[in-house]
Amino acid sequence: MQFHILDTVVLVAFFALVLGTSLFKSRREKTSEDYFLAGRGLKWYLIGFSIVAANISTEQFVGMAGQGAGSVGLAVSGYQLLGAVTIVFVAIWFLPRFLRAGIYTMPEYLEYRYNPAARGIMAFYTMAIYVLVLLAAVIYSGALTLNKIFDMDLTTAAWLIGILAAAYTTWGGLKAVAWADLFQGSALLIGGIATMVLGLWKIGGIEPFLTFNAYKLHMVLPKDHPVMPWTVLVLGLWIPNFYYCGLNQFIVQRTLAAQSLRQGQLGIIFAA
Repeated sequence: MQFHILDTVVLVAFFALVLGTSLFKSRREKTSEDYFLAGRGLKWYLIGFSIVAANISTEQFVGMAGQGAGSVGLAVSGYQLLGAVTIVFVAIWFLPRFLRAGIYTMPEYLEYRYNPAARGIMAFYTMAIYVLVLLAAVIYSGALTLNKIFDMDLTTAAWLIGILAAAYTTWGGLKAVAWADLFQGSALLIGGIATMVLGLWKIGGIEPFLTFNAYKLHMVLPKDHPVMPWTVLVLGLWIPNFYYCGLNQFIVQRTLAAQSLRQGQLGIIFAA
């Protein structure tokens, strides 16, 4: 696929809007609380969009979509549907305790609740998981997408994604991230819907899609399914989902920056 001049203009303008707004909104940060928790002043809509945008990345647009198109089908959405349930539990039961403790990070809560050793262990494993598993996979799959669609060099694409994200995050802290997420989350949702509509239009509508893919449109798979038996969703994913929605730094940090408990809870419910 070749970029035309209009494509380039739109892409550059979008990133300029995201970066410009993010840096402008975060320009008055002075303290560590301003930087890491946006001065604890985020409203519900920013929290909600930021959670959604943090949760939607190449993991979903490339990884889960590919898994859905492959062996699992529609049942792959069970991960997200269960997450929407557990994150509401977080809003009701966990968030009041987090805000009462006045913490900045999730490892810090383990120190508040137990001892410094528990905090150190979680911090170490969290960083290892983020760097070696999560960020590596997200940046690689994003770079692979740019490589396949636009024939961009894989290494160049990976550096481009990393540098753009690091630029506004390092400069503006959480407030910059939240405002960037407002634009990028909206773009991801609109782009995903547009891709679906254009795809259905290209193949002649919803009927051909349903007919050709009927065997993939099952939410409940047999208990002996090799990838995602129904027993996994009912019994096996509750603990990982409570961790992901309730103790995962890049998800929960948005709620720790809430203007009030009510704003944080509304933001989580909006995201769910």
